[in-house]
Amino acid sequence: MAEIAKKSQGLALRKAGDLLRRFHLLLFFILIVGCLAVAVILINKTLTDSSDDTYISTINAGSIDQSTLNRVQSLHPSSQPAEPLQQPEGRINPFAE
Repeated sequence: MAEIAKKSQGLALRKAGDLLRRFHLLLFFILIVGCLAVAVILINKTLTDSSDDTYISTINAGSIDQSTLNRVQSLHPSSQPAEPLQQPEGRINPFAE
């Protein structure tokens, strides 16, 4: 009785192996397309979800010291042009035409 069960299991495994050998390329492409579809759906969900406006910063308002605050305030806004770069004397810019 055990020999018949082993033969039927071996036959089933052989048939499954034959199917895998025959359709391995098709199964591979179905797997790849399925993974890409899941990735697109997850990216789309991430992009369409509204952002959470209830964010509370963990930085305390008084945790920045005055010298850092002065340096930040001395920066120019991006709407103003930056000051031209001053190169040291005797050096040339190898990238200038």
